[in-house]
Amino acid sequence: MQRAVSEETRYRVLTELLAEGESSATELAESLDMPSNQLHYHLDELESVGLMANRKRKERGADGLYSYYVATALGEAVMTHGVSELLAEERELLERYG
Repeated sequence: MQRAVSEETRYRVLTELLAEGESSATELAESLDMPSNQLHYHLDELESVGLMANRKRKERGADGLYSYYVATALGEAVMTHGVSELLAEERELLERYG
């Protein structure tokens, strides 16, 4: 799971979702300045390990469903606790040996 977040694009996706609450793939592609076909690979990876979920809802006045992504509770925990612990350990090692 933390391996999935260690990839820069996936880290940025989760950071964006935690900041915004929810975003469509188009919104994420725009905010991350990335082609949507490249982004979808990373979205699938994050969803497959349970760090993010794809939801759909009917929008008033629109045809079809609005598809959007949200960070799961697990994704939020990994980002807030797991990543911060890894960064603290890295800082400690840099101070000790760097």
